[in-house]
Amino acid sequence: MKANVGTIDRVFRLLAGAAAIAFGYMGGLEAPWNAIAIGAGSVLVLTSVIKFCPLYAIVGASTCGKCKTSES
Repeated sequence: MKANVGTIDRVFRLLAGAAAIAFGYMGGLEAPWNAIAIGAGSVLVLTSVIKFCPLYAIVGASTCGKCKTSES
């Protein structure tokens, strides 16, 4: 997998994901929206951590300037 998520994008994803997870767990939403918020937040955090977004790969986008290739 080639990294396609840049630093600013990663920070935004991490913060937005953590907020969505917290909002879902704190009871700010009713079922099933709390589960959807937790799931979406988890995806954002995961893509931030692994530096790869499958949707970006599908559309050929990248927010990563000169990221190194990380093969897994």
